[in-house]
Amino acid sequence: MENARSQRKERQGVVVSDAMNKTRVVALQRTFRHPLYGKTVRRTERVKVHDEHNESRVGDVVRIAETRPLSKEKHWRLVEIVEKAK
Repeated sequence: MENARSQRKERQGVVVSDAMNKTRVVALQRTFRHPLYGKTVRRTERVKVHDEHNESRVGDVVRIAETRPLSKEKHWRLVEIVEKAK
């Protein structure tokens, strides 16, 4: 059987807010085809992410993983910073 931690969702997104302590807001963008009209549609979801060491900044591309609920709205944790903002 696979390790339970490896089955958790992982996403890549951009940090859009770093105003809170140990928390970042990350924008996750997904694209899909509209079921009826076939047009490509873009949707952005903003999620709160736990950043234990306050190391990410606005504009950074980060990898996040789903985790147990850490607060009312925080269910993701920072795995790594893929690319630092310029």
